Amino acid sequence: MFSRTRRNIVLALMGGLILFLTLTLAAIIVSSNLSTRRQNQKMLSDFVERYRLEKGPDGVIPGLPDGMHPDDPDDLDDPDDLDDPDDLDDSDDRDDRDDSPAPGGMRDRLRDQDMFRLSSFYSVAFSGSGEVLAADAGNNALYSAEDIVALAEEVRESGKTTGKKGTLLYETAERDGYCLVAFLDTTVTQNSMDRVLRITLVTGVIGVLVLLTASVFIARAIVRPLEENDRKQKQFISDAGHELKTPVAVISTNAELLSRQIGKNEWLSNIQYENERMGGLVTELLTLSRAENAAFVPEEVDFSRLVTQEILPFESVAFEHGLELRSTLTEGLCVLGNPGQLCQLVSILTDNAISHSTGGDSVDVTLTAEHKHAVLAVSNHGEEIPEDQRSRLFERFFRLDTARTGGSGHYGLGLPIAKAITEAHKGKISIGCADGIVTFTVQIPLDK
Repeated sequence: MFSRTRRNIVLALMGGLILFLTLTLAAIIVSSNLSTRRQNQKMLSDFVERYRLEKGPDGVIPGLPDGMHPDDPDDLDDPDDLDDPDDLDDSDDRDDRDDSPAPGGMRDRLRDQDMFRLSSFYSVAFSGSGEVLAADAGNNALYSAEDIVALAEEVRESGKTTGKKGTLLYETAERDGYCLVAFLDTTVTQNSMDRVLRITLVTGVIGVLVLLTASVFIARAIVRPLEENDRKQKQFISDAGHELKTPVAVISTNAELLSRQIGKNEWLSNIQYENERMGGLVTELLTLSRAENAAFVPEEVDFSRLVTQEILPFESVAFEHGLELRSTLTEGLCVLGNPGQLCQLVSILTDNAISHSTGGDSVDVTLTAEHKHAVLAVSNHGEEIPEDQRSRLFERFFRLDTARTGGSGHYGLGLPIAKAITEAHKGKISIGCADGIVTFTVQIPLDK
């Protein structure tokens, strides 16, 4: 029970932490990708805006962005000018400008310019008839001029103005007399993002493993007091049962001797009756304690034969209650377990079904093999048990009929004992109600 509790605590902690980390990392990755894409799109748009096909009267060089003429020393957008500290420190130029940027704006401008210079741009210009007027594949590019022209033709035929093909971000623009298709190669940024993603995933896996280890220790620390309390409770039941055996035996002996001397007596009969009930309760307490705590060496048990032999004596008991005990048992089902405890399990369920049968004329016992488990089901006719009380039937001393007296010989410990035996054999026990039929089902792994 406590191992399942520890497992549930670990799963709850890890589930919450993994969900939090997943959402956080996803948000970071998505926002980074969007930011990078917007930046790349902005640079491509700037390239398209500055592009000129022919050299005009202002001396613009074909294929270069507008305003990047190497012969203009005053142009801070010229890449060569950025390497000249004298240009950047020219106080006269700054004094001549009325709209000189603030220091932060200048740094952003220089940073954007550096990224612009480090990026690979490709361009193809088409005439109105589709003739290629100019094609620029750049220097040290990953794509040849032929490849760029072929891609540009595909883009032009698609009719889209922006988009992406592989690692190339493209944008088209209609100019006077020609159509421009420009590309930005995002291979470097994509590789950087992939590397960041790999590092993030590796870091996340390591973090999850660390958190898993920590969760195991936390779960153990949480469950340890509960385990200790349960151990003490079970020990108390066992000690109390053993301590009560002696006074119960003494009372029984003295009552028997007294009855021989004074004969039949109403008050003495009450003492003997209650003492017998106390003796039965002590016996069941000790049985429950052994079922919950006693370790046993499992052995192969022919469960089919065991069930057949164990329900046989109950045929007469069922007859006394006006019932027929019917059985449908699959032969040859073997399990690993303790024969004595398994006999007690079958006995408890059968006796419980006969004692609490209301209406109907039979109690049915079936044994089948399902999903590598031996499935024992004991059914009787009875009132439907409320859903909220079904699980409580396996609690100690819980009795569904609170008005029932002890005359039935049941103390609310039979089903807890059955559950303890089932769990000791790595099985499961459950209760089901349908159409006036109450069924207790036990699943125990088959011996493979």
